Amino acid sequence: MAQGTVQVTHTGTSRWRRRTGEYASLTAALEAAADGDVLTVAPGTYRENLVIGRAVTLRGPEGAVGSVRIAPVDGVPLTLRASAIVQDVHVEGQDAAAPAVLVEEGAPEITDVRIVTRSAAGVEVRGAARPTVRRCTVDNPAGVGIAVLDGAGGVFEECEIVAAGQSGIAVRDGGHPRLDRCRVHHASGAGLSVTGEGSGLEALGCEVYEIKGSGVQVTARATAHLTDCTVHRTSADGVTLDTDAVLTLADCDIHDIPENAVDLRSRAVLTLTRSTVRRFGRNGLSVWDSGTRVDANQCEIHDSTGDYPAVWVSDGATVILDSCRVHDVPDALFVLDRGSRADVVDSDLSQVRNTAVSVSDGATAQLDDCRIREASTGAWFRDHGSGGTLNNCTVDAVQTGVIVTKGADPVIERCTVTSSAEAGFYVSAEGRGTFHGCRVTGSEGYGFHVMEGCRTTLTRCRTERCARGGYEFPEGSGRRDGAGGGPVVEDCTSDESGLRTAPPPPAPVLTATESSPGLLGSVPAPRPVEPRPAAPAAPTAPARTSGEVLGELDALVGLDSVKREVRALTDMIEVGRRRQEAGLKAASVRRHLVFTGSPGTGKTTVARLYGEILAALGVLERGHLVEVSRVDLVGEHIGSTAIRTQEAFDRARGGVLFVDEAYALSPEDSGRDFGREAIDTLVKLMEDHRDAVVVIVAGYTREMERFLTVNPGVASRFSRTITFSDYEPAELLRIVEQQSREQEYSLASGTGEALLKYFAELPKGPAFGNGRTARQTFESMVERHAGRVAQLADPSTDDLTLLYPEDLPALP
Repeated sequence: MAQGTVQVTHTGTSRWRRRTGEYASLTAALEAAADGDVLTVAPGTYRENLVIGRAVTLRGPEGAVGSVRIAPVDGVPLTLRASAIVQDVHVEGQDAAAPAVLVEEGAPEITDVRIVTRSAAGVEVRGAARPTVRRCTVDNPAGVGIAVLDGAGGVFEECEIVAAGQSGIAVRDGGHPRLDRCRVHHASGAGLSVTGEGSGLEALGCEVYEIKGSGVQVTARATAHLTDCTVHRTSADGVTLDTDAVLTLADCDIHDIPENAVDLRSRAVLTLTRSTVRRFGRNGLSVWDSGTRVDANQCEIHDSTGDYPAVWVSDGATVILDSCRVHDVPDALFVLDRGSRADVVDSDLSQVRNTAVSVSDGATAQLDDCRIREASTGAWFRDHGSGGTLNNCTVDAVQTGVIVTKGADPVIERCTVTSSAEAGFYVSAEGRGTFHGCRVTGSEGYGFHVMEGCRTTLTRCRTERCARGGYEFPEGSGRRDGAGGGPVVEDCTSDESGLRTAPPPPAPVLTATESSPGLLGSVPAPRPVEPRPAAPAAPTAPARTSGEVLGELDALVGLDSVKREVRALTDMIEVGRRRQEAGLKAASVRRHLVFTGSPGTGKTTVARLYGEILAALGVLERGHLVEVSRVDLVGEHIGSTAIRTQEAFDRARGGVLFVDEAYALSPEDSGRDFGREAIDTLVKLMEDHRDAVVVIVAGYTREMERFLTVNPGVASRFSRTITFSDYEPAELLRIVEQQSREQEYSLASGTGEALLKYFAELPKGPAFGNGRTARQTFESMVERHAGRVAQLADPSTDDLTLLYPEDLPALP
């Protein structure tokens, strides 16, 4: 057969038709062919727009794959309007307004066709057409790979979209194709897009990847069913559902997604069965809006690569997790907003860096027969209106088992917390909650820790081997009738074997109903939070008078303005005390202070002396200093920050709590930072115990100004700000001279002048430490002096004591 010709073979039985023939063009051959004829196309490029309206077979020659090119200058290269068969040809389109292959009617079969085009669509199927497309490839960087529209259907088997400038496969206006073992990749829209009421898609064993957009997008009342499919390496969400869309995913794998693995909104419904969601940058499941629902069964969500909850439920949405596993994530389940609900049954939440379950803003969560382990917080019910039920759940190897705060009111039944690093159950900030039949075993903190003002109910609970005690309640509370404003406790027991102090001889375990009326028989009496045990302190020196402490303050190098501020404040307190003793009104003096300035300017030293002065004046009981920073107050998970801050405040009772670099509690890019919780807790404690502790917050001047500006509640608690200026070179020299005298060294002639020049030329950047720099300079001089004198066989007293200019370290 000559190149560029078409051979027609007639397979019919009519003796009136010519059985074979060769034609110079495809168009001529098609005009001569009848239903059932086979058109074998010789190798070549055919610049024709083919329209096949009969049930013929159009094929390239055997053994010459890719040798037949249908490539018109414009228009649709290949249109099918009958149940024809097309195989082993290449179709090339150039018209941006038309598809390369258009299927309008019938049930044609398209096999082993490669479509390379820059068209509106590689393949477009319309109306009543039902093609079967096998092993075809579409390369269309200018438009859609395959479009199925207007009620059309069809089956696509082992097809591949290698490039698409828009969606890889688009279904709309009632289209409903079936995909079997297809691959869609390098699309610049959604990999699979299904939109519009009546539109549907069924996909089996397909792979969608390398997509510049969402992997699968179902919107506007469309439906889709994916089985044994994989979606990965997208630039946006893995799967997106919107506006009453319905999607079923069975045995699917969604992974390596930079955004949400699955995002649902506006009453969309997702059924997820035996599927895996892994390595996602934001949420594994992101579920928004009333009427939106996810029903997941036997699924696994794990290995988050970002800092977001694995499952996010908000704005009235609903999620059901049945027999699922969520692990290796920052947070497992966040449920937010009134009307939002999560039901979790027989599921495992493990290896969670922060909170396994968080419920807030009026949302509800119900967990039945679930297992939470290796998390920071097991479950946290955050605020008023938030609640739900934890029933027959276990929480193991966590920091805190369950936290209830700010009016939240969950029901916790028959739950067990084991091996928590802090409290098993912690209730604070007017949290409520009902705990029935719960157990805490092996806690490093308290079993149940209920703060003041929390109307919690505990019945038939049990604690064992809790290091700090089984139960910790506010003083005077823990009665069956709720007297004292605290928890209502009935039939609760504790073995008390974990108490730090030596326990009394064992006694029979009694329940509350067996004890005296109104008493909690075997539950330990409430007691204040005690600091962790410390080594025995050395005998304390006799307390100094305020004058003696002020004398030490005056002896400090520099700090003239600081000394004036402290003395003025001391005078106000002293005169106020004397006026009270005389029966006169005394002006209220807020003793909390803000210290601003660079490191090494003496802030900690002055704070220590200030506490001692207040103790000498009888304002503070002890006057000791407790120095903390962000790392001491902010926990690694929600809820632990409040506990740490409370414990730091309790250690400082009767003295000064010095918060260094306090601005770090409120970073500019705070996001989900827990420093805000430390600030809120500290402000409340300062208000509730205003006479027990003096709080000093300190840090760089500019950062502290921002800190006070963005936290007005903090600023209102402090009476004044004291600024610590940088030391001048002469003051740094005086510090070195003091150090020398204390260590029995002397400055040789010329060394003082050399030090002045050294300090004047020393860079004053962020690493400059003021007084600390002066002390470090002296230490460096002593080291260099030792290296020099060690070489002398018989050093004199002057050799051993004099520091020379050459002992100065080099300037950085």
